Order: sequence, then C-alpha cells, then structure tokens
Amino acid sequence: MTVLPSSSLQAAAPWLRADWRPDSGQVLAVRGGRPLEGVYPISGAKNAILPLMISALLTPHLVTLRNVPASLDVAVLSALLRRLGTEMHWSMTASGLSVTLSADRLQPGSIDGELVSRMRASVLLLGALLARCGEARLPMPGGDAIGLRGIDFHLAGLRAMGAEIELASGLIEARAPQGLTGAEILLPLPSVGATENLMLAAVAASGTTVIRNAAREPEIVDLAHCLGAMGAKIVGAGSHVLTIEGGAALTGAVHDVVPDRIELGTLACVAAVTDGEILLRHGRAAHLGAALSAFQAAGVDLCEEADGLRARRAPGGLAGIDVVTQPYPGFATDLQAPTMALLTLAKGASAITETLFEQRFLHVGELRRMGADIAVHGRTARVRGVAGLHGATVACTDVRAAAALVIAGLAADGETVLTGLDHLDRGYDRIVDKLAACGADIVRR
Repeated sequence: MTVLPSSSLQAAAPWLRADWRPDSGQVLAVRGGRPLEGVYPISGAKNAILPLMISALLTPHLVTLRNVPASLDVAVLSALLRRLGTEMHWSMTASGLSVTLSADRLQPGSIDGELVSRMRASVLLLGALLARCGEARLPMPGGDAIGLRGIDFHLAGLRAMGAEIELASGLIEARAPQGLTGAEILLPLPSVGATENLMLAAVAASGTTVIRNAAREPEIVDLAHCLGAMGAKIVGAGSHVLTIEGGAALTGAVHDVVPDRIELGTLACVAAVTDGEILLRHGRAAHLGAALSAFQAAGVDLCEEADGLRARRAPGGLAGIDVVTQPYPGFATDLQAPTMALLTLAKGASAITETLFEQRFLHVGELRRMGADIAVHGRTARVRGVAGLHGATVACTDVRAAAALVIAGLAADGETVLTGLDHLDRGYDRIVDKLAACGADIVRR
C-alpha cells in the first residue's frame, strides 16, 4: 500500500524519502519588529495525532486520518509503526496531509529504543499492543526534559485489567495471556497519557471499564470520537468518568484530527506581541479552556469568525496577569511558556505558577538573554514587563520553550538565533513557512 509521493507531499512530509534524516545542525534566524498579518492555518493537534495513529493498531481494517500535522513526532511514530508491520499510505489534498494505516500484519516484536527515547507518547503502544496481540515489549519512553512524568498510572491501570508487567534493564515487558478484562480504575491524577493508554486497552477488553478522574482534554474527546467511528462504545468523553464497553470487533474509520489548541494559543500570542492581526483559520475558542479568559485579561483580543479566530492586541495594550497551570479545562501547561514570552512585554508584573511539571521553566534563562525580567521562586516565575526585548542566540529546551523563543524573537529588536530546532519541529507543523506567509522575517540556515 505504498505510492510514489508527489513533490508537494514530500515537502509536507519529508520523512517519506528513504534518505531522510532530521537536520540537527540547522538554526532558525528571526528578525523582529514586524507586525504579522494574514491567515495562519491551525494544523491538526500534535497532542491528538499520536494516540490516533496508534489506535489504528487495534484493527486489521484501514484507518484514515485527515488533517495530520507534518511534525517530527509524526515522523518518529511513523517509523515505529512501520517496524511493527504497519503499512501507511500518505496523500496530500487541498485540506492538508492525510494518512491511511493498515495494521493487518501487526508484529508485536521489540521496539526500537532510539526512536522510543525521542517520544514519550510511544508508551501508548503498550495499551494498543496488549489489546490486539496480548503482549508488548517496550523500552522506557523518552520525550521532553520537563519533569519526571512517571508511567506508574499507566501500568497500574493495565495491571487492573489483567496485564502482567515486568520492568527490567530499562524495558517494559507486558503480557495478557488470557486477554484483558474490564476494571474499575481510579487515576490519582487526571493524566492525559494514562487516560489514553487505558482507553486503547479497554475498547478491546472483555467487559466494562470505568476510568474515574479521567483527563478531559479535547484530545481525549477526539480519540473517543475516532474509536467510536471504529465501533467502540465509549460514554463520558470530556467528563471525569469514562465508561467503555469492551469487546466489540473494531472496523476501519475515517477521522479528521481536531485543530491544535496549543498552536492556536501560541499564534494568539504572536499576533499580540507583534501588534499585528492574524486570522487563525480552524481555531476553536472553546478548546482554549481557562486560557481564553487569561489571554483576554492580558490584552489579547480574540474574535470568533466563521472560519476561525481573529487575533490581535487589544487597544489598551498588554497587561500583566497571574496564571496557574491546571489540568483541562484549566490553563494548559503547554501554553505556559508561550504566555510567559507574551508577558515579558506586558505592563506591570505577572506571576506564572507551574503545578504539573517541575522542570518546565528551562526557557526562563533563554528569555533573560533577550532582556526579559523574570525571577523564579520554586514553582512560580515572576515576570516584570520590559519596554523591549533584544535579539540573542538562544537554545530550545523543549517543544513549548521553542515556541516561546520564536514569539520573543518576533517581538525583539535585532536578530534572534535559535538552536535545537528538533524541539520546534516535534510540535509545530511547518510553523516557519506559515509565519513567513504572515510577513515574519524568519528563515532556517
């Protein structure tokens, strides 16, 4: 099920070329001071596409996903799935990148440790492989260095469903020789990853699974919609209690990936700091949760239109606010760094408290290089707005830190040079090209 990709398809999904390798030597040069204007299309959600691709492992039938973000995480997961025997057919249409996955010859063998080390979402393979094959062998997953983010909740839930799991020498070895069975599971915290992993396992388990204190993010709802289209019976998506009737024979499906609310929030910050006006096509205000009112209080004007949201700076300018990250619908931790970049130029003082990840202030030092006035006290960063930022050479430390530095660079005087672009590419689909189309002076070199 392979076709020769067109040049436009290769441009959107370069990893389809047999000789493709990530270019870790590139830097991003940004010259600020330009108001950005135009239309910026919001891509499919980075936090949704990975569990959606993994859901295709649950059935031997074809699963087609549309509005797929062309991100580095998608490239890494594609390589992982191919090594498990999954075939993929990529196509490019006017509405974006699509992929059809076929897992009719799924092989639950050893999974490449180097690939797993680059992407934390690979842990979701556990639930899907246990459900479909009755076994899984997976290296401990990697990802951004933003905190410990243990997988204890994942393993405890799978064990409650009958899985036998051993941890040894950096490997997770899981078996369900009698198949998985439904269970009552209470998550200590509303973990997005644990909720997704247990959903993937429960749809193929025998009996009913109830997940309490489940995550409520739009990406959870999107996964439930896709699984429902495949024949799964899931009630309560978007609430704290998910009820899943397992055992149904899953079929194929066609599913449109939900627009990326984190990209939406990131670009709202871009429009405001550059004093521009951008139509964020496909953006959905309702998916921002508490961030919507926080942005409005900070001076980001967001107006709903038929095709998305129009973002600009409010007439009164940017103002300091206090933010506390919380599980959805609270203020998203993934918007903490972009919001900090915004608030470095706001009038007055702001306080940003990070409650979810203990190492998610690594971007503070890089923003200080650009003239930001930020002091960290424990899990709270105090930001005093400055008159302006200046260009500097800075390093991306994680996906959202990279976005924050792009925002700061677009607002700064002079040139900002970003290293560590693999972090930016992991989470944002063609962001450089899309910003350039809105008038940004931004280029890879």
